Amino acid sequence: MEDIKLTLPELVDSLTPGDEVILTRNRQPIAKLVSETAKRRHPRQAGNCKGQITLLVEDDEHLEGFPEYMR
Repeated sequence: MEDIKLTLPELVDSLTPGDEVILTRNRQPIAKLVSETAKRRHPRQAGNCKGQITLLVEDDEHLEGFPEYMR
């Protein structure tokens, strides 16, 4: 336990997300130190913004200045 008191701050600073450290006494596990994992983002889904934009006019006049993009 004395060794843990001396090295714990250094050990905590060296952890990366998802790392685990098992603390032992007399070769028996007594505690597990687990670093916090980064928050996982949900995968993007096509169409999740459907209905949030409303086109007032359905025409191609507003695209006349962009012929190179209309290929």
